Order: sequence, then structure tokens, then C-alpha cells
Amino acid sequence: MGAATTRPDRLERFDRAERNVHWWSAALVGVCLLTAAALYVAPLATMVGRRSLVKDIHVASGLALPLPFVVALLGRWRTRLRQDLRRLNRFDEHDLRWLRSLGRDPWIERGKFNAGQKLNAAFSAGALLLLLATGSIMKWYSPFPLLWRTGATFVHDWVAFALVIVLIGHVGKALGDREALGAMTGGTVSRAWAIRKAPRWLAEHDEAAAGR
Repeated sequence: MGAATTRPDRLERFDRAERNVHWWSAALVGVCLLTAAALYVAPLATMVGRRSLVKDIHVASGLALPLPFVVALLGRWRTRLRQDLRRLNRFDEHDLRWLRSLGRDPWIERGKFNAGQKLNAAFSAGALLLLLATGSIMKWYSPFPLLWRTGATFVHDWVAFALVIVLIGHVGKALGDREALGAMTGGTVSRAWAIRKAPRWLAEHDEAAAGR
């Protein structure tokens, strides 16, 4: 009983390295989307002008997208990020039940991430890699045949459109759960939130804390 009463009410969900990766990546994606809009939406293109500069910023921000992950994964602060990447890459029985019921199954015991968050992470990572590859073909097109260049443009545009839709949903979900959003700004969540939303992660957290 004594050990239970000393458990902290605030739990660290994301450390500083994870939060930095998230927000730097979000900033770079935001710059990519804003510059893309200034290049492809005629009224914005007319208002902004300086097409060559906008294009250079778009390319530079796109090429910089892997950097937050590379820096985080190479640094001594990489432990928590690598742990979460492993969590995001694993689907278990509870995740499959989440997908079948769209999260409505009352017997699901969620880990740190639910199946929807794992799918979102997988799609976003794949989409960004595709955008980087197709954008590179569009920028440095000389070595590639016309068919590749045409296909790269088509894929780049439609993947970007799909990513915008997914990001809108992601932001909407984040705004709908202010404590989860707070975890990505301040790093912590309440124990009550963890009991409701991530009981298996809470159990892992308490077990690790007890073993220290």
C-alpha cells in the first residue's frame, strides 16, 4: 500500500528528444505544404511571387525532413525514441481487435499507442519517403526517362494530397484530446489519463519504475 501511494500523478510520456523530433518534423512538413500551396495554387502563387525562391525553400525543407530523426537516432538521447519506434512497428492481438471494432471494443487494453496511431505513423513515414524520392526525381530529372518524371509528378501530387487529409485528421484528434496534446508539448500525462487511454503502457511504466 505504501508503494502505491508514492506513485507520481504525472507520468513522462515523451522525452525532450521525442518532442523535438515531432515538432521539428511538423515544422518542416508545414513549410513544405505552405510552399507547395504557393507553387500550385494560382491565387497564392500570384500573391507570393518569387517562384524560384519558394521552390528552393520547398526543396530544402523536403531534403531536411530526415534530419530530425537522424540526429535523434544517432545521439545519446536516442533510447526512448528507439523504444517507441519498436512499439509503433508491432501489432498485437489488442491492435487487431482495435482495428476490427474501430476502438469500440471495451476489452481492448491499449499500450502506449493504439492501432490507429500506429497506422498513422506508418502511412506518414511511407508518404514522406515517397515524397522525398519523387521530389528528387522532379528536381534532378536529367538522368531519368520521361515516363519516370511523369510518374513522379503524379505520385508526388497525390501522395501530398493524401498526407494533407491524414494530417488534418491527426490535428483534429490531437485537439480533441488536450492531455495527449499536452504530452507532446510538456512531455507528461496524468495517471488518470493513462488508466483510461493506455493501461498496458501504465503497467510497463510502473514496473520499470519499481525496478529502478
